[in-house]
Amino acid sequence: MSLPPQVIAAVQMTSGADKAENVAKATALIRRAASRGASFVGVPENFAWMGPEAERDQNAETLEGPALATMQALARELGITLLAGSVLEAGAPGGRLFNTSVLFGPDGARLGVYRKMHLFDVEVGDGQTYRESSAVAPGTEVVVANAPLGKVGLSVCYDLRFPELYRKHSEAGAVLLTVPAAFTLATGKDHWEVLLRARAIENQAYVIAPAQQGRHPKDRMTWGHAMIVDPWGLVTARASEGEGLAMAEFDHALLARLRKSLPALNHRRL
Repeated sequence: MSLPPQVIAAVQMTSGADKAENVAKATALIRRAASRGASFVGVPENFAWMGPEAERDQNAETLEGPALATMQALARELGITLLAGSVLEAGAPGGRLFNTSVLFGPDGARLGVYRKMHLFDVEVGDGQTYRESSAVAPGTEVVVANAPLGKVGLSVCYDLRFPELYRKHSEAGAVLLTVPAAFTLATGKDHWEVLLRARAIENQAYVIAPAQQGRHPKDRMTWGHAMIVDPWGLVTARASEGEGLAMAEFDHALLARLRKSLPALNHRRL
């Protein structure tokens, strides 16, 4: 018997250098989503802090740190599955950090911890050079977590360009792929939506993509357009300008029907 549809929500934020203020804004948006019936809510990459590089280390935390502790308590209080998009996690080799996404269950249990594998070392023509690997170490484990709505494949931002990661999620039974992001304005306007839709179509899975949007310290600009994509590749919800929510149904019956009528996952040869 199929589960009834559930509401899922992707949060859109403009995080800055004030960690307490960012966490408070994330908390308010999560509460708003839950009050509107969302049982699964995700916040973006770097939701707790997007400030100057000189302040990076002092704003990192462990898995028991304050931002994640707040998200854990909120999941428990609201009885929702909560994706803490990513935080800078202290303790990586060589004095570096991890870019870490954590999924909490409705009882506050930690369902999955994923450390971003693919690091953003690029020049995209927006006047800035990005060298994520100078401060962040790559993770090494593919993570698919068991959540109330089904198996969830965890990823972060730049991972979106590497379809082999999501194929691993699919092979492990994922029905929802999470892509919390801080996509640059330069790349986002041309690549964000098409890549999200491709990952959904290829893996016949829902995709939820919480996003950073707007201007951050040091004139960093992010694209936003937090969205939810269904297994047919249709965008079922998209956040507008500014901070807010993209909310849509996660329909188990639709997922099963599409996978049965077009059984591409069973036709794989490689």
